[in-house]
Amino acid sequence: MTLNGNKVTISGLVLAGGKSTRMGTDKSLIEWHGKQQRFHVADMLQIFFDEVYISCRSDQQSEILSNGYEVIPDSFEGLGPYGAILSAFKFKPDVAWLIVACDLPLINEEVLRHLLEERNPDKVATTFRSPFDNLPEPLITIWEPRSHEILLTRMEEGNTCPRKALLNSDVKIVDPSDPDALFNANTPDDLKRVKDLLAWPPYERGLEKI
Repeated sequence: MTLNGNKVTISGLVLAGGKSTRMGTDKSLIEWHGKQQRFHVADMLQIFFDEVYISCRSDQQSEILSNGYEVIPDSFEGLGPYGAILSAFKFKPDVAWLIVACDLPLINEEVLRHLLEERNPDKVATTFRSPFDNLPEPLITIWEPRSHEILLTRMEEGNTCPRKALLNSDVKIVDPSDPDALFNANTPDDLKRVKDLLAWPPYERGLEKI
């Protein structure tokens, strides 16, 4: 995808390789919207991009492929999302990557479109400001090709936190049009909150009212 005349294309990547230790069950398999969340997010990204991949562990590959989705196996083991981003750039270093984690059950097309419209390809990345702590949200971010070298250098220095990479780089930070959409569901309590929220469509109550 090219947008607003930008020459560097963008591909989509769903982060689904985590072990979901805090949740106690694989977050990527939860069916918030009638299908596994990893597939729901991939389908949403396919609205915008010709090439969408699911980042996964080696033991997840065959099932994802059998459902008709493309994968990028993690080739930087033990680095979590940081390794997934590097694996994407190793696979295709000359594209920008819109990274979306599978633990964002309220993410929607409008929020993704807003981030894409605000993209500045001259920056290292374009990211949302988290409404929960006002820090950049690395797991729904457009990482430009120039970020690849920065991420590699930081890894060599022992720094593998994607949020700190954003904090220490020249990035564009965007306020989300729908702050609730950036809510991370990582624990059983979060699971209950989102289930309650989704029981009131459209979700106009707001997380603070649950």
